[in-house]
Amino acid sequence: MLTKDIMTPVEKLVKISPMASVREALQLMKEHKVRSVIVEKTSPHGAYGLVTFKNILQSIVAEDGDIDLLNVYDIAATPAFSVSSQLDVKYAARMMVQHSIKRMLVTDNNELLGIITMTDIIGILMNSVE
Repeated sequence: MLTKDIMTPVEKLVKISPMASVREALQLMKEHKVRSVIVEKTSPHGAYGLVTFKNILQSIVAEDGDIDLLNVYDIAATPAFSVSSQLDVKYAARMMVQHSIKRMLVTDNNELLGIITMTDIIGILMNSVE
């Protein structure tokens, strides 16, 4: 099974500008009931980023950052971990475990196609044991 077979497609992802405030990112996360938002790349050869609850907690709560003064760019994980849509899911899972990450972008030719999460992979495993 390939990552493209279980990923959440780009049309369903929540994206944000790198220059948006952290408050805006939190509002989007709340509105769409998601735990992360994709940070748009700033140029055709740039990199996508990812902002998660963990990034926000670390910058705002632990480091006393200001939710209105910090931009998404300041706290995003850029470049975000990414894999090809043609990669076997077992290798994506191995990468997630080795690097202790919960989600990775799925890209081809530096264009965003979707996102794959540990929950997606566990879901496939659970279906296979039923």
